[in-house]
Amino acid sequence: MAVSDRVDVGFRSERGPILIALMLATALVALESTILATAVPTIVDDLGGFTQFPWLFSSYLLAQAVLVPVYGKLSDIFGRTPVLLFGIGVFAAGSVLCAVAWSMPALIAFRALQGIGAGAVLPMAQTIAGDIYTVAERAKAQGYLASVWGMSSIVGPTVGGVFSDFMSWRWIFWVNVPLCAVAAWVLVRSFHESKPDGPRRSVDWAGATTLAVGAALVILGLLEGGQSWAWVSTTSIAIFTAGAVLLVSFVVIETRVPEPILPVWVLTRRVLITTSAVSCLVGAVVLGLTSYVPSFVQGSLGTTALVAGFTLAAMTLGWPIAAAQSGRLYLRLGFRTTGLIGAVPLLTGTTLLTQMGPDSAPWQVAGCCVVIGLGMGLIASPSLIAAQSSVKWNERGVVTGANAFARSIGSAVGVAVFGALANAALARSGAIEGSAPGAEQLAASVSPVFTGVLVCALALAVCVASIPNRPGRETQRP
Repeated sequence: MAVSDRVDVGFRSERGPILIALMLATALVALESTILATAVPTIVDDLGGFTQFPWLFSSYLLAQAVLVPVYGKLSDIFGRTPVLLFGIGVFAAGSVLCAVAWSMPALIAFRALQGIGAGAVLPMAQTIAGDIYTVAERAKAQGYLASVWGMSSIVGPTVGGVFSDFMSWRWIFWVNVPLCAVAAWVLVRSFHESKPDGPRRSVDWAGATTLAVGAALVILGLLEGGQSWAWVSTTSIAIFTAGAVLLVSFVVIETRVPEPILPVWVLTRRVLITTSAVSCLVGAVVLGLTSYVPSFVQGSLGTTALVAGFTLAAMTLGWPIAAAQSGRLYLRLGFRTTGLIGAVPLLTGTTLLTQMGPDSAPWQVAGCCVVIGLGMGLIASPSLIAAQSSVKWNERGVVTGANAFARSIGSAVGVAVFGALANAALARSGAIEGSAPGAEQLAASVSPVFTGVLVCALALAVCVASIPNRPGRETQRP
């Protein structure tokens, strides 16, 4: 579907049904990121495996992250619709299997299957939005997609708690099935994509395999290092070494095949390098906030889990508002200038967050999150749009996939770094291992994490300053 000169963006526009389908598809991934957390105690009571439950999240994140660049390239070869429908189908199958899981290991395996599907859903939704909307329209369209995360951050934990307390945790997964069906039906009915032009292109399966397995090992080492095994243990060294060898092999393969899964030019163009760096740091900042703000508000400030969740949700409410309005800025001032404007509230919010302590009020933390969200909305969406607008249609999928992959890497590195900072600070605070830390001790352990988030925000501002203000006029698909 070619981009037209239409300027209407919304549910009532001609492209409204496609936007609804993309929002539904995004909701699948967004809800799955928030709905499960409140049900973990109930799941453990039913299936057992308390020591294994962190893998419910790790297996999903791992499978999702490593396949994103592969899906991006496949969409440039076969089109967006087949890849997105495949992702929705696999996600639905994984959801059904999770709903009937009979043990914790089985549930972990089926969560990985969900992640395989989710790896196609989110980047394809963003890529299709880049295909059907012009540069002038994309900010508002991305604002709609970003708003799904804001709603999911509120609806997900609430629905997860209701299902766990009054029905069954298995409904957390059953509810995905009708959502998948509706999203796929609306997409097929509304989005009519012509087949890619030119001769049939080959798929770099060797590159795809080495990239997926190598990245999986590295991310696995980052996620589980210091927790499931020591950083300097034989297991950790073996995992990182094997991952590094496979990634080096991947680079060699990509220089020798006619259709590389991740072309070398993605790593050489300034706009793509800088926007991927921005995405990586965005992933780290978001991970640090989502992991430690609720714990700080609940454990150190003495609030309920619901209040802690709403405090974090303040960030995802400010984000889509700023993202939707960013188009007016980058069309007039350019992408770099818009990002630098967003860096001001981002740095302000993260700086104020480092000043929070046991005597702070939840509304103060929420205020910091709102300000940070406003900054993120002026940075994350425009940087993605800058990357998408710098390439042609048959390159946009791999660019969007690479951008999403960079964000996943940032999240994984953030898990390792922030976890190490928090654990070291907790040990210095005198907390007894195996016992719940007190309010003062918890605040002391979270403080260096908030400082780390501020450092990431500073690095983010530097990367934004390196983005070309006007990356160049994109070439639309004929």
